[in-house]
Amino acid sequence: MSGATVAFWQNERSFGAPPGSQSYTTSGTYTWVAPTGVTKVSIVAVGGGGAGGLLTANNFAVIAGSSLTVTVGSGGAGSSTTGGSALNGTNGSNSVFSSVTATGGGGGGGFSSAGSSGGSGGGGGYSGGAFTAGSGTSGQGYAGGVGGTYSGPTYGGGGGGSGSVGSAATTGQPGNGGAGTCSTITGSRVFYAGGGGGGTDGGTTFGLGNSGGGNGGWNTTLLATSAIANTGSGGGAASGNLGPAGNGGSGIVIIRYPANCAPPSSFGGASTPQVYYNNGYQIYVWTSSGTITF
Repeated sequence: MSGATVAFWQNERSFGAPPGSQSYTTSGTYTWVAPTGVTKVSIVAVGGGGAGGLLTANNFAVIAGSSLTVTVGSGGAGSSTTGGSALNGTNGSNSVFSSVTATGGGGGGGFSSAGSSGGSGGGGGYSGGAFTAGSGTSGQGYAGGVGGTYSGPTYGGGGGGSGSVGSAATTGQPGNGGAGTCSTITGSRVFYAGGGGGGTDGGTTFGLGNSGGGNGGWNTTLLATSAIANTGSGGGAASGNLGPAGNGGSGIVIIRYPANCAPPSSFGGASTPQVYYNNGYQIYVWTSSGTITF
């Protein structure tokens, strides 16, 4: 991705949980059956970007043998048009585990429109004045930044992230994406739900994506980039002269529970999950739709 080496990462938090985990990474709906002996689980759910909302739950009560629905939200599509015809990007879809719903992220504003609200808010549009950004969902994400026109060139606001608001555009600089959040639930430090960078049809640089979010487009030189899959981060906004905008990243749902539980009795669907053993953890990663039965 263009400019990916200068994207930045912020807002580290640690979400502890007992050993044993499962990750759902492909957009779609799954069924999870609580294993024998498991009465509480820890959860990280990230809506589709974005950025999507991020929710965590430790000691979430489950009943052994019960079936619970897991939905992985898809990322929103960036606008495919530029200039005066540019429309807002579409919102990401929700990610769900049982009663826990991480809201899909708001799409970025078009050429002359406000950003959309969602898990985190989309950045504001940029032509003909200052356009407001979309709002985030309380407890899940923050608002985007305001866009505007300054001394000729136009600048988009940065998308909001799960960790902070997106930056507002200023003279010579579109907004950067808001901070994402670092989770260690799988035993590794992984960043989720960062905002996408704003685009510009002039200026001296583009807006930076955050925590896997895409960078904004710059004049006729650089295309906007899409967010990294399964981060729930936002795509970069297009410049006024060069499209399309980047797409939001798909969401993710991670469940963690004690490793001394019985292993799954069967898997269903088109393919079996990838299975990893790391640091005393069991990690199941789906790359296409499927089911699991304990």
